[in-house]
Amino acid sequence: MKTFPILIAATALVAAGGCTKKAGDAGAASGNVSSAPTVAVAAPASGDWSEAVAPTAAGGFVMGNPNAKVKLVEYGSMTCPHCGEFEKTGAKPLIDNYVRTGKVSWEFRNFVRDPYDLAASLVARCNGAKSFFGLTRALYSSQGDWVAKLQTVPPKETEALQALPPAKQFTAIGKMAGFPQFAALRGVPAAKAETCLADTKEVDRLVQMNSDAVSQYNIPGTPSFLVNGTLLAETATWETLEPKLKTALAG
Repeated sequence: MKTFPILIAATALVAAGGCTKKAGDAGAASGNVSSAPTVAVAAPASGDWSEAVAPTAAGGFVMGNPNAKVKLVEYGSMTCPHCGEFEKTGAKPLIDNYVRTGKVSWEFRNFVRDPYDLAASLVARCNGAKSFFGLTRALYSSQGDWVAKLQTVPPKETEALQALPPAKQFTAIGKMAGFPQFAALRGVPAAKAETCLADTKEVDRLVQMNSDAVSQYNIPGTPSFLVNGTLLAETATWETLEPKLKTALAG
């Protein structure tokens, strides 16, 4: 499997400056648009496009009309407080005002920053498309709680993780964070969550997604957003993203 550096330390979860580099470093780069079909796709019976969620070839999950005029891609990290803030302030208006109506599709691609982030991503992805966004939202909502649990793990225990094979490292991290119990409360049996935490193929997929994000778009940090395949500069909040969605829709 691909090598994922296990550099576990208390400081890994407390990046004081946040999750992004300087906004000016982002630049604007073009790349492939999300792998959405170009044929007619019927809206859900309810007319609510937010009910339509599917996996993408890039490894993410897309919510909404796959043929929407504006295709939004978010690169987010589960341990990133700024990503958590975007979920808190931006997800609802994004869904209510743009995704439900079919005007915008929203694809989320995990961009892992550290082993804890990767373990959380494995849990969010564990039950596939049907619960990905719900589990991601719940992990962000409880981010402070499970991050705090991991920060209080004795150094000797975190150091011992490096001697474990990859399939056991993330299972151990998940247990430290309480992820199996977290998942069980949200419809994913604890045993299934533990299986997902030991899934080395999914670990490979997440590592490859990081590599692709850097090579294709030079992703500077999280959250980062693409609109129709172009990386948006100086855009990490709903206040800065929404005007660019409106501009794209009007174009």
